Amino acid sequence: MAVAAAAAGVGGWFLTADHSEPAPAGFWDLSFERPEGGTLALASLRGGPLLVNFWATWCAPCITELPLLDAFARRQAAAGWKLVGLAVDAPTPVRRFIQERPLSFPVGLAGLDGTELGKALGNAQGGLPFSVVFDRQGRIGARKLGAVHGPDLDRWAARF
Repeated sequence: MAVAAAAAGVGGWFLTADHSEPAPAGFWDLSFERPEGGTLALASLRGGPLLVNFWATWCAPCITELPLLDAFARRQAAAGWKLVGLAVDAPTPVRRFIQERPLSFPVGLAGLDGTELGKALGNAQGGLPFSVVFDRQGRIGARKLGAVHGPDLDRWAARF
């Protein structure tokens, strides 16, 4: 995809510039099984700022950032923010993790297909963690490869 090709030359972590890009075709039509049962439809999250975080139970930086993301989701909910975690992992370890450390935001079981979705969203390397911010119009406004930190979240909250 054009988004992935544009991101290929950028290393480390990256944010988009002061413009937005359309989501890949079909992105908002995707749905994922939830660890606790049921389905998570991305279309249900459209219409406000949305942070999509790709993570895995075996990824140390992913696990380290989850409490920060959880606090952000709770703190920014009143401003219309939504957050979803897409687990690029097998269902059993994700279910175990969520039972031991509940999160206030929904998690979808993306499995290995999550790597390809991340690439379509601009993560050319396929690394984790990877976060994408969508604006209120459902367009990609920011991306980050690597763990998010407080200043990243503050910048996104102010911008979107």
